[in-house]
Amino acid sequence: MFKMHRVFALACLALLLGGCSTIPSRIEEKSAAFAALDADTQNKIRLGRVDVGYSPDLVYIALGTPDERLTKTTTTGTSETWIYNNYSQEYLGRVHTGYRQYTYIDPKTRQAIVTYEPVYSSIFRDRVDERIRIHFKANQVETIEQVKR
Repeated sequence: MFKMHRVFALACLALLLGGCSTIPSRIEEKSAAFAALDADTQNKIRLGRVDVGYSPDLVYIALGTPDERLTKTTTTGTSETWIYNNYSQEYLGRVHTGYRQYTYIDPKTRQAIVTYEPVYSSIFRDRVDERIRIHFKANQVETIEQVKR
């Protein structure tokens, strides 16, 4: 029985790790585009940096799949914007959520004693902050907007 649980746990771990998109896995996925680059550009991409003039493939290798894609069509043509976000939780404090009942027997009187203890829970709020916005025109990075913190 223990061996079966271990095999199941390893299989779950393999599935989780197999679905992770990392820079090395994206380099392998887009190996032809990456191999055609000079050494300086390859190093920038390995560090997760992008620059004006990069193709969508190079941005994908460096930053992964965008959280949002916006398409803008005008009389001069179509452009695309990729948006990458940071996700976090913000601690808001603690709130009283009720009472926990405890019952025990008094050893001397053999009577049941009931006490109540307040219960508090931590409150968190999900935060989504835009990290970087990449604008493409004619299949190349035209502008990069990045929040400096």
